[in-house]
Order: sequence, then C-alpha cells, then structure tokens
Amino acid sequence: MDAASPSSPLPDAAGATPAMAQWFAAKAAHPDALIFFRMGDFFELFFGDAILGGEALGLAVAHRGEHGGQPIPMAGVPVHAMEVYLARLIRRGFRVAICEQMETPEQAKARKAPAVRREVVRIVTPATVTEEALLEGARPSWLLALVPDGTDRVGAAWLDVSTGHVCTETLPAGELGALLARLDPAEVLAPEALAGGDVLTPLGGVVREAMPPKEGARLAAEAWGVASLDAFGSFSEGEAGALAMALDYVRATSGGSLPRLAPPECRGGEGTLRMDAATRRSLEILKAERGGKDCLLAAVDRTLTAAGARELAARLAAPLAEAGPIAARHDAVSFLLAATTVRGQLREALRGAPDMARALGRLSVERFFPRDLAALRDGLGRAEAMRAALAEAAGVPPVPPLLLAAGEALVPEGSPRAELARALAAELPARLEEGGVVGPGYDGELDALRRLRDDARGAILALQMDLAQAWGVASLKIRHHQQLGFLAEVPAAAGEVLLRQKPAPGPMAPVHRQSMANAHRFTCGALSDLDRKLSQARDEAAKREALVVRHLRKLCLDAAGGIAAAARAAAEVDVHAAAAELASSGGWCRPEIPDRPDFCVTQGRHPVVEAALRRSRGPAFVPNDADLSPGRRLCLLTGPNMAGKSTYLRQNALMVVLAQAGLFVPAESARIGLVDRLFSRVGTADDIAGGRSTFMVEMSETAAVLNLAGPRSFVVLDEVGRGTATWDGLAIAWAVLEALHNRLRSRTLFATHFHELTALAGKLPELTPAAMKVREHRGQVVFQHLVGPGASERSWGLHVARLAGVPREVVGRAETVLASLEERARGLDPLSGELPLFASPAAPAAARQPGVEADPLHQALGGLDPDAMAPREALEALYRLKSMLPVQGTAVAAQRESLSSVG
Repeated sequence: MDAASPSSPLPDAAGATPAMAQWFAAKAAHPDALIFFRMGDFFELFFGDAILGGEALGLAVAHRGEHGGQPIPMAGVPVHAMEVYLARLIRRGFRVAICEQMETPEQAKARKAPAVRREVVRIVTPATVTEEALLEGARPSWLLALVPDGTDRVGAAWLDVSTGHVCTETLPAGELGALLARLDPAEVLAPEALAGGDVLTPLGGVVREAMPPKEGARLAAEAWGVASLDAFGSFSEGEAGALAMALDYVRATSGGSLPRLAPPECRGGEGTLRMDAATRRSLEILKAERGGKDCLLAAVDRTLTAAGARELAARLAAPLAEAGPIAARHDAVSFLLAATTVRGQLREALRGAPDMARALGRLSVERFFPRDLAALRDGLGRAEAMRAALAEAAGVPPVPPLLLAAGEALVPEGSPRAELARALAAELPARLEEGGVVGPGYDGELDALRRLRDDARGAILALQMDLAQAWGVASLKIRHHQQLGFLAEVPAAAGEVLLRQKPAPGPMAPVHRQSMANAHRFTCGALSDLDRKLSQARDEAAKREALVVRHLRKLCLDAAGGIAAAARAAAEVDVHAAAAELASSGGWCRPEIPDRPDFCVTQGRHPVVEAALRRSRGPAFVPNDADLSPGRRLCLLTGPNMAGKSTYLRQNALMVVLAQAGLFVPAESARIGLVDRLFSRVGTADDIAGGRSTFMVEMSETAAVLNLAGPRSFVVLDEVGRGTATWDGLAIAWAVLEALHNRLRSRTLFATHFHELTALAGKLPELTPAAMKVREHRGQVVFQHLVGPGASERSWGLHVARLAGVPREVVGRAETVLASLEERARGLDPLSGELPLFASPAAPAAARQPGVEADPLHQALGGLDPDAMAPREALEALYRLKSMLPVQGTAVAAQRESLSSVG
C-alpha cells in the first residue's frame, strides 16, 4: 500500500468500547493518516493502521481485545521514543495524527467518565514537523502552495514551519518545474487542475489537493495582524491565495494554531539567476543524481552550523543576477580571507553553535524541549562573541557593509540571554516533564518546594524534634501509616499522660488517632500540614517549574523578531567565513563580474571532481582555460569520449553558479559577465513515466534553450542530435549552432562528435573550435584531459569500447567495418561551403536555361524509374550511363560485354 494512501477499510464502529469509540472518531476525521492513540505510556496503532505502520516500523502486530467478534490488531511504540518512530514514518511519506490523553485517569474518574478523554492535537506531515529528530539540519522543509493566477501564470507561496521563513512569487506556468527543482519542497498544495498536471503528477504523494480560501488576501493579512498584505509588499491575487491556502493547511495540522512566521517576502522572480529543472539536474547543484554526496553543495560546504548550511544551499539554488549584491558578498569573503585572525575567531564561535531559528520555531508552537531554551541561551552567547570579533576588526581595511549589518543584528535589543543563563540549570533533562529545567537560586518558591520534595527526611526530623519538645516526650517518633499518613508515635505511658491532659490550642495540639499494646499514635495540625505538603511537593514543584518555564518562553517570544534576525545574521557570517576558508585552501580566486557578456577563466577546475579525486587520493585534476568573450562567444568542442568533455562543460557552468552565489571560483583568474539564464544539457536520459524517449527529452530541453536564451545567457550543450539517425542529428546540431550564433548570441560551450560541424568555423565568425587532447603511445591511447585549439580528427570510440570490456572479436570486427566505411567516405564530396548543408548539386547551366537542349547523359538519367526496375535492369542502366562518360566509355562497354557473356 502506498504510504500516502489510507489504510484498509474499517469495521463498523457500532459496539465499540468507550476508548475504541474515541479511536474510531479520530480515524473518521483523519482517514488518510495513521492514528497514534495514546494509552498510558504507549502510542497504539489499531486495525489497518497497526498492519501498515507495523510493516513500516518493523513492529510485531499483536491482537488485544475484540470488536465485532474479531480480535483487534494492535502495535505500539513507547511515548518516550515516539520521535524516532515518527521520523521513519515521515520519511516514508506517511501522515500521522497524534491523539493525546487530555486528562489523567484520576480526573476522568472524578467526572465519572467511562474513559480518559482523548483528542487529535496535531497532524504530523513532512512539511509541518518541527521536532529536531524529524528534520534535516542542512535542508529547509518547504511547504509549497500553488494557485493559478490568470491563464498562464501561477501564484506560489512557500513557508518553512521550522524557521518561520515565508516567500511568495508569481511565475509563468512554464517555469513551475524550475521552481520545484529549486525548492525541492517536502509537500505541495495545489487545486485539482494543477495537481493532476504533467509537472506535479510525477511528485506522487508529495502533492496534496487543496483549494484556496475565499478572500485569501484578507485571511493572510490577519495571520500577521495587519490590515492588508500591502504592508509587506505588492502581492498578486494568486500569491495571496496560495499564502492563505498554506496557512490554512498549517492550522489544520497544528490544532488550529500557527507558528511564529516572519513577514512574507514577495520575491517577484527578479534578481536571481534562472535555471530550469534540467539544468539543476545536469549540474547536480544540491544533490547527486545517483545518490551519494558528489554534488556542488557537498564539495564547497565549509559551514559549521545547520543554519549556515541551509543558507549556503539557498544561495547555490538561487544565485543572484545583479552585480551590486554579488559584489557585496565577494567583498565580505575577501575581507575574511585576508583577516585570518577574525575569521578564526568567528569560526570558533560558530563551531557547535545551536540552531536558534528552529529552536525558536518549536517554542512558538509549544512543542519545545529544555534544550531549545538552552539553544537560545548558547546561540545568543555565541552571537555576542561574533559581534565582539567583528568590532575588534574595525579599522583598515574597513569591515564590509554586509558584515557590519550582520554584526549589528547579532545582539538583539531585549535579548533574553542573561535571564536564560541565570535561570536554566547546568545540566538539563531531555523533556520538560522530567523536571530540573530551572536551576537553583532563580526562584525562591521553587527552591522551597524542591527542598520539601527532596529533603522530606530532614523536614520530618525537624518536626519530630519540635513535637518532642512541645509534648515533653523525648522518645517521640514520627511514623508513616499507609492509610493514616504521618503519625507521632509515643510510648504507652507517655500517651496516657497526653490523653489525660487538656491540649493547648495551636498546630502542635495532639489529637489521638490509634492505640496499641505498648504505644499510642497522635496527629496534630503541624503533622497534617507536613503530610499534605510532602504529598503535594512533587506536584507543586512541577507546577511552579512549569510556570517559570512559561515565563522564560514568553521572554524569548517577546524578543522573537530580534532573535530570528540574529539567527539569520549568524548564518550569513557562517557562509562568508566558510567561503573564505574554502578559498584559503589555495587555487580559488575572486571572480570579476563585469556588466558585459564576458567569460574568461584561467586554469579552471571542476570543484566536485577535484574534491572526489582528492578524497580518493587519485591523480591531480587537470585545469583548463575557457574564453567565451565577445568575438569568440561560441566554443565548438570535439574529442573522444572519456577525455573530459562533459567535465569541462559542467565546470564552466558551475563557475557561473559559484560566482553569482557570492563565492569564489576554482581558478587562477576569472572574469564572468553577469548571466541572466543558465542552461546545461549534459547527460540526458529518457523519461519513462512521461512516455518520452531520450531523443524527445533532448529535443524538449534544446527547444527550451532556443526559446528562452538570450545575449546574457550562458549555454552548455553536449551531443545535440545524438539520439537519432546520423544525418538527422547532424542537421539538427548544425541548425542549433547557427541559431545560437546568429540569433540568440549566447555564450555557449557546444560539445559534439559530429566533426563535420567544424566546417562552420569559417562561416560563423564568433565560433572557435577546440578539442580534447589525446596522445598515442605504443598503440595505446592516453587521454590528457587538456583542451586545446583546433578540431579532433577522431572519436576513438573503438578504444573506449575496448576499455569498457567489449569482447575482442567484436572490437576487431568493428575495426574492419570502420576501415571500410572510412574508405568509402574518402570518395564522397566534402560538405558544401554553401548553405543549406544538404542541397543537391546544381544542374549544369545549359540544363537550367530555357530553350537550351540538355546533354544526352542527363536526358538518359531523367528517363530512369528506379522503383520499377529489376536489379539486373538497374545494373545495365548504370553501365549504360557510365558508358556515356567521355573518358571511361570504352572500358565500361568492355565490362558490360563481359557481364553479358557471363549472364
């Protein structure tokens, strides 16, 4: 059964016990979720949920009790280990409804209820989790809502419940796939028409159908307590509807409440480098297509905090497209690269720093743990140390504006750090219910209750001494009776005296409770008070501590805006310091970003491949230059497979991503003119789910380039036309090259095995041929992985086949066939210098001029009908035509005579 589908049909709820009746009600309200039903110290799963959840979690399914005459399947998990099991279910795409006990058994008994009252308090879904164990520290958990906004546009809103980050955008419907690839959302909400479309259908259980509420703009504004969303920017109707739809979903899954959310950012889709889904997949920016960690993010990530890793991922996923902000980021990295002491201090403060943003998110929804309060205490302390380090760095050169602004935000006004430091215990429990969150000395009343709770023996001994003195019985002992509680026990003789005496009024006045053969037992007001206090001390201490914790939570939430800003500033500093640390390893340079379509990289390297080679202790990466500056904007790259063409293509595309994300690039020098759109078509595969062949996918992606690229775009194309017949593919590749050069005028790297395309070098003035260098040594081919000028003469395909393990006899036969084909090709005319490429040879002038009689050879050729001729007739016709040639006629006639005699 699919993880997102409801469990098997339920039996009729009639005749259920009071507790099971509550379960049936919860299941009816949430049929598509597994019900975690609290029963004491366990969360239980029943019926189909038990079978489905048990299989997913590896739990044994037992049978307990009956319903409708049948045993009830049941599986359970301990309450204290719930997060571990929830994490496994959420990662498999399940939704889980938490049905909690809302009262104690004693409270239920007091109101004479047949069962403890239980209610669904929240729905746990992939995009609405806040628990640390259920989240990936380096990845945001986006809930994306989509609403049609006109005929061909879509309003989008995405939010991260764990951090409170909210964004919106209106985009063309055709760019929806690019947005999905950029965000990689945990869940998507969309109306039925969108949810069932070609773009969202492949996402499967991640997509949920939903409808935007009426008056979405008003409802969204109410969530932030403002009269209109105009207070935060200009939002389209679709954006407002998507935002309201996302907020409704969060409320529905969180018991009607919303977490703390930052004001929505209206992105508008401007100011960022545009990359479609195919480009992101090809470049493996945030994740490797085949799994593992060989992606750009993993190769360049030197951040020390989870928030910093998320910020770095966001920058790589959406690089900037404006020179000013890019330069500001580069300034910050350059400063920290030079200021090694400051960078060291910042990274020391960042190392092990807690995730304040997510801790604040858990506090806002009251699903927090003691460690979340400690995270804010420690995180704000680290932020103060970072601010001090930046303050000490003021001087020459001056601290760049981005770092100055971050330094100001690191210490929020009204910071609760000092109060948290004074209040929290040195060692914190895992859960609030365990107690011990608040340290001694912070709250006097709590300290008194704890002393009473923890030092009952001392309190008893103290009262025992007081009673012995007041009653005049030195041998008085305080005993505890199971039914009567604490009693003062005295010898029989002393008890008789107390019984005859008239007690003085007051809390010490003895009251007889029990007589025994050799002793009497008494109580008094002070003893009753002690009994009551000791029995209530634990509960009262827990209540008092909960009150203090609520006070601390309120302090944090009152300063939530400043704390969130400090968390963002710390993440930004982490990214800049990490980029400087990466650059300090050597061979990384600050790229120039001119406002013209330049691209000139000296000794560039592929960051992912280089990291993999270093990790495996393999050979050193071979760097290469690339120059696509004006006058040579189009590079036609030829060369054999396995020589490094694809690596070269991708590494230059990744230079654009790194540079415009604000990082340095792996090269000796780089001048990269601002790019508005990046296209990479390397390593295309088929789309089985969409019913598209490899060639169809390639043509669709190539069409996107031809329709969207422009003079400021950067295009990487590999093997256009490879998936069809040779001449068809060559024709397509030829036409695409012309379009890129003449119409689109994009900076382009174009790799091909169609060596005939090099003929265009003389026709297209800005096309520059380049080739992967290969050397033959003692019959073996050595790939040098170097790019040089000129064109490759061979593809070395047979050599690659031999390396791949193709049987020797097959390779040998292929060599024979190749030699024959090359021999035939020598007699073919080279490609025409005139376009179109495959034009028929021009007819002789006499044949084209009216009134001039054609020569006999052309007349004879025109009279032939090849489709109606038998093989022998065709051969005879061929010899007849050859005999008409003026030079070879005699020899041909002799051959025909010989053939006739044989026949």
